[in-house]
Amino acid sequence: MSAPADDRAPKALVLEALPDAVIASMEVRDAWRNRIVESDEGLEFLVTDLASWRPGSTLRVAFLGGDSALHAKIADATRQITDACNIALDFGRDAAGEFRRWHPGDTAYSAEIRVSFDQGGFFSLVGTDSTDSTIGRPGDPVGGRPGQRSLNLEGFPTVLPPDWQGTVRHEFLHALAFSHEHQNMRGPCEDDFRWEDDPGYLPTQDASGMFVRDESGRYPGIYTYLAGEPNRWPRAKVDHNLRTVEDPNFVPGPFDPESVMLYQFDGFFYKSSPSRCAPTGNGIDLSDGDKRGLRLLYPGQGPGLDDITGRAKDTFERLGGADESAFELSPFEERVLELVRAKAGF
Repeated sequence: MSAPADDRAPKALVLEALPDAVIASMEVRDAWRNRIVESDEGLEFLVTDLASWRPGSTLRVAFLGGDSALHAKIADATRQITDACNIALDFGRDAAGEFRRWHPGDTAYSAEIRVSFDQGGFFSLVGTDSTDSTIGRPGDPVGGRPGQRSLNLEGFPTVLPPDWQGTVRHEFLHALAFSHEHQNMRGPCEDDFRWEDDPGYLPTQDASGMFVRDESGRYPGIYTYLAGEPNRWPRAKVDHNLRTVEDPNFVPGPFDPESVMLYQFDGFFYKSSPSRCAPTGNGIDLSDGDKRGLRLLYPGQGPGLDDITGRAKDTFERLGGADESAFELSPFEERVLELVRAKAGF
């Protein structure tokens, strides 16, 4: 008679994560923006709005690899997103049924969202970072330059995962400036994640290098588990991808357990069972909360759009946007004015 399955036991779980060089450049940029906000409380726009695109925009999507049948499936999966808000995704399908493509040698943007399938894992840059040349290093595969990947779906041309539509929607919501739901400041995940090892845990690895239960049945904590195979994350990377940071410049919506932006982790990740942090949606379809968030970020004509445009115009004036040609701007400052100008409709 076999032993009962242990749904808390660590399994080989590869988590979504951007390359370290991309994260490092984002942290430098974000620290600079926060210093600007601290010096002028009227510039909250820099951190609350600049990640999202202008409502009503049409964002081009292009592919590196894959065939037209796969491209069509991905485009079809994103319709749940565009049906819910005032944003359009243009996949560039021509009369022959071929979709827009991009190349690592591109020096001009063929698309705002540049999809690849050849990097490890699933990930996406967040919102307007996909066209920010300060994100990532020149020559690296991932970043905000024209010849760099902004969204990756590993292995899709070979085998589609069972929940592939949910994966596509998750990553494209990142591309539209959505963050992970488990990092929502109003949610329970920070308190319910098992960050540290069980008391007395003896670090134990299986043949693959993954940390597992020790001989006494004690479990590794999240930090220890993710330090082993297949992720090999240092604590700082765990913090960036999983922990909740209190940000006074950001006002989150209510925690949504049905969101496609909420991951289902292994049982040992949680202190309680069932955990309030565990998803209750199917992981494939957008929740009502996801759709509400899309409408808030990308409203149609009306007060919501007027509010976004008004904040952008106010920020533009505070930054002296009308006189930017009178002095030399840093790449960070140039990018901010570019984004604010686009949001304001100038």
